[in-house]
Amino acid sequence: MGRPKFFVHLVALAVVAVWGVTFISTKVLILAGLKPAGIFLIRFAIAYAGIWALSLRRRDSRRLWSRRWQDEAMFVLLGLTGGSFYFLAENTALAHTQTCNVAFLVCSAPLLTALLSLAYRRLRRDRFAAAMQDVRNSLPLFAGTLLALGGMALMLFDGARVQVSLRGDLLALAAALCWAVYSLFMGRMTQEYGAVFATRKVFAYGLLTILPFLPGGAGRIEPAVFAQPQVWGNLLFLGLVASLACFALWNRIMVRLGNVTATNYVYLTPVFSLAAGMAVLGERLTLAGGIGSALILLGVILAGRRL
Repeated sequence: MGRPKFFVHLVALAVVAVWGVTFISTKVLILAGLKPAGIFLIRFAIAYAGIWALSLRRRDSRRLWSRRWQDEAMFVLLGLTGGSFYFLAENTALAHTQTCNVAFLVCSAPLLTALLSLAYRRLRRDRFAAAMQDVRNSLPLFAGTLLALGGMALMLFDGARVQVSLRGDLLALAAALCWAVYSLFMGRMTQEYGAVFATRKVFAYGLLTILPFLPGGAGRIEPAVFAQPQVWGNLLFLGLVASLACFALWNRIMVRLGNVTATNYVYLTPVFSLAAGMAVLGERLTLAGGIGSALILLGVILAGRRL
């Protein structure tokens, strides 16, 4: 991606817009009868087939294994945090709470990425720390953290919603933490192995690590479900656009912009998700949820101003 950084920022915005709509696509699939683990399996299987097609066209991407076993272990971690665990937590959260709640809570990933980057750079001096942006402890970061935490508390303990929503909100926060960990290390691995190879490894280990969750998580799905245009249409969108295209682009974006600056774009995800959720699913925010959402957005924006 040898374009000016302004173009890279536009691509980052487009990727986040697509990811914002994925919350709606996943919710539609869940309402159609698909299970969270099953949605992830089909989505990443489609993307994995596509990434292999790209790999065959490039000699440097055809290799099966990393250069070092430590790097192979890192790709396992990235497959978990950017693949199976992240999407299992996010998709399951969508089955238990509103789409807008999940979108707003997952958007805390930029804040978590900044805090983890700060801690990692202070504790370690390895090649991963060298590839991370220099996140300095500052008043905006501290104030943004408090604002975001206050917003999360409001959303988590909103008395207007039933107790089962708490499970969905906590799963959404777990997904945000997974994405923050993924953002710490994926940029360096993309630098060393290229976007196509690195993305393919993430898809492969994501698929492998979801298998233990399939017996109880995939469920029995009637074949007639897949005959519905909205089902296979959303699955193709999630697999080819949101996963194959967007993951490959995002991994290169993190290299160009830095892991923290790139991940800060995630805070715009709820804007697209909320608009789509209100238009397609008729969802709405409660007063406490709305205030909490606004605090989360303000917090991550304020924290991002330190860069």
